[in-house]
Amino acid sequence: MPIIEINNVSKKYNIAHRQRRYLALRDVIASFFQNPFRIFGGEEDFKKGEFWALKDINISINKGEIVGIIGPNGAGKSTLLKILSRITPPTKGEIRIGGKLASLLEVGTGFHPELTGRENVFFSGSILGMKKKEIEEKFDEIVSFAGVEKFIDIPVKRYSSGMSVRLAFSVAAHMDPDILVVDEVLAVGDAEFQKKSLSKMEEVTQQEDRTILFVSHNMESISRLCKRVIVLKEGKIVIDADAHTAIDRYLRSDHRTVGSRNWDNPLTAPGDESVRLLSIGLEGVEGEQKDSFELQDDIIIKVKISVTDETTPLTPFLYLYNESGEVLFSTTDELNRKYLKGEYEKKIVVPKNLLIAGIYRVGFFVWTKTVAKIRHIKEDNLLTFKVYEGPVPSVTPFYTSSYNGIIRPKLAWTTKAIHD
Repeated sequence: MPIIEINNVSKKYNIAHRQRRYLALRDVIASFFQNPFRIFGGEEDFKKGEFWALKDINISINKGEIVGIIGPNGAGKSTLLKILSRITPPTKGEIRIGGKLASLLEVGTGFHPELTGRENVFFSGSILGMKKKEIEEKFDEIVSFAGVEKFIDIPVKRYSSGMSVRLAFSVAAHMDPDILVVDEVLAVGDAEFQKKSLSKMEEVTQQEDRTILFVSHNMESISRLCKRVIVLKEGKIVIDADAHTAIDRYLRSDHRTVGSRNWDNPLTAPGDESVRLLSIGLEGVEGEQKDSFELQDDIIIKVKISVTDETTPLTPFLYLYNESGEVLFSTTDELNRKYLKGEYEKKIVVPKNLLIAGIYRVGFFVWTKTVAKIRHIKEDNLLTFKVYEGPVPSVTPFYTSSYNGIIRPKLAWTTKAIHD
């Protein structure tokens, strides 16, 4: 029998938009003399409407399943988890839950700045549903995981924001419910703690009979933790399938990508009196403009610059970021080169099988070194593109989304038999 049953669940929010413009004091005074019984406007000043965050959601989850929930912002992911966590009721439909449910939706719930870290562990743990004995048994493990042993008896108001978040996540991560609901909490803390948090979640998922619902925009985390993935869009279920199929479909249908950026007027293009960035775009190997690629595709980034100062050495840099904002790599062709006046086109090839499936952003820099100072133009988030699994060749079945890491280079291996 399913441990979670969601039957025809919908959630509606009533919204109202003020139609009239902002009123100055003179407008209010004039309105008063025109109609002294209606100074601040009436019902007709607002346009009422309805927003359905969820529409007829039907999901059945068995005990022990690890289910990912993905989709663009505003798809209804967090609303669904809040309904499951009984933070807000559904407008229609019903939910049946057959076990103890705990939520990691708002990291830091229950933390009070005047209380010490020790006191907040017990306070927050109680709010999250842990019993005092359970907190006492796990206290040392919670503090050690957060790395705040030296400061545990200091008021939290003296903690750095990172310390507070780490301790809050550690409390939530050491709960022991039948069902765990997680919403984007793996993005807390610094890079090292995020890796530690992901490892902790992987440990939790390996426990028998633990049911987990996990919301994230990080496709790598989803593919590592979840066997089943549900894709939401505009409050509806688009697909409910295995992780590989669902993530692939989501990335193929995501329309947030941009294939090119152009600045028609060189005078207003990004840059300075030495160099301007005229355009940047993405192409396939045949020269066609693209914004999505399969793992087996070379990705060509084409950049056009305009040089107006022959005396200034230039160093162009290309940066590639993942969806979490981490720099995957930066690259340049040469340092401090002087260019003759004119326009130049550069092509950078990102080789196939280097990136995992996901969404990526391109940034471009040009350092301009003069005798007096070093200047630069910096343009982040110029382009966004996606990489999806595509058809996996039967010759190389090992190349699947189960591989971990930020990039996935196809490296050469050699084997030599060694005999005694």
